[in-house]
Amino acid sequence: MKNITIQLDSIDKALLHLVQQDASLGVAQMAERVGLTTTPCWRRIQRLQSAGVIRKSVTLLAPEKLNLQLTVFVHIKALRHDSEWLKQFANHTSAFDEVVEFYRLSGEYDYLLKVLVADMAGFDHFYKRFIAGTQLQDVTSSFAMENIKNSTELPLNHL
Repeated sequence: MKNITIQLDSIDKALLHLVQQDASLGVAQMAERVGLTTTPCWRRIQRLQSAGVIRKSVTLLAPEKLNLQLTVFVHIKALRHDSEWLKQFANHTSAFDEVVEFYRLSGEYDYLLKVLVADMAGFDHFYKRFIAGTQLQDVTSSFAMENIKNSTELPLNHL
């Protein structure tokens, strides 16, 4: 996707706030809430999508309702730091449905995974499959005891 710079005004920001809270709102509902008629609101949304500001609309599921009770943060130190290893590691790691977030880091650890599983047995099953398919220097796992804040909404107050 082409990187397009886009100027956002207060109505654009209000629309972005609305779609982050509830992407199922219709254009007429959004238009009413931001003080526009339907057609200009639709055009703004199309512009935000074309510019890549709005990447996609999704439905968020409740992990606890799907027996995904355990959140694990897996810290990884790489065995090697070459492009061949990184490509293999990224492909291997990304293939696991349990891995819902995957970051390359600076600092003591090279990578961080956020893993969702049903329970400790589910994590053990994931872990054994994960380490069997790649070479790592070190793996450390931290188990979330409480979810205090979890948001998919991006901050817009700096715009």
